[in-house]
Amino acid sequence: MLDSFAGSFVLQTIISAWFYHTYGTSPEKLGVLVFVCNIVAGVSALFAAQLADKIGLINTMVVTHVPSNILLILVPLMPNETSAIVVLCLRYSISQMDVPTRNAYVQGVVDPNERSAANGITNVVRSIGAATGPFLAGLLYNSAYYTNFPWYIAGGLKIVYDLLLLYYMQQVRPVEEIEKENLEKEELQRLTSTHTNSTASSLYGGDSQETLDNAV
Repeated sequence: MLDSFAGSFVLQTIISAWFYHTYGTSPEKLGVLVFVCNIVAGVSALFAAQLADKIGLINTMVVTHVPSNILLILVPLMPNETSAIVVLCLRYSISQMDVPTRNAYVQGVVDPNERSAANGITNVVRSIGAATGPFLAGLLYNSAYYTNFPWYIAGGLKIVYDLLLLYYMQQVRPVEEIEKENLEKEELQRLTSTHTNSTASSLYGGDSQETLDNAV
């Protein structure tokens, strides 16, 4: 809920309104910006599975989400429109990598017969969390002094969410992830044992040959 609540402060409609009122960005340019951001986010999500295989689901969510939220906070601090757009696109390049990993994590930590219910509850909670953010963001945008605050609130709350997720859920791991780690450990032990036996055999074989040569 915290993540969806924070994200509702920077929905694409609100971002477009901010660029329009801050820099006078044309609707045509805003359309291109939204298109590019969505394409970049979609492509980056394809690499989430590869990263999760290497460092785990929770670590993938945190490692990609924290930098993206730092970039989110930096957007309104940029000196001009071009740099703000560049930072926003960079943010979208990693901001959605937590979505497939979060779904996979939820699927992995619940029983198979409870996965549909878990997805339903998760979606309802996220929808409730996202309901109030746009209203509050609109109030802030109407103020001359707090126009940039939705960016700061969204980025700050999302970072808090990431740290809480890492702290409380790092030890709660999906069954598939644990099984994969155990298989990798068994394979490593097997290879180590094979290498040790091979080395010992070579050493003993060399000693036996040396003893035979001395006897002759």
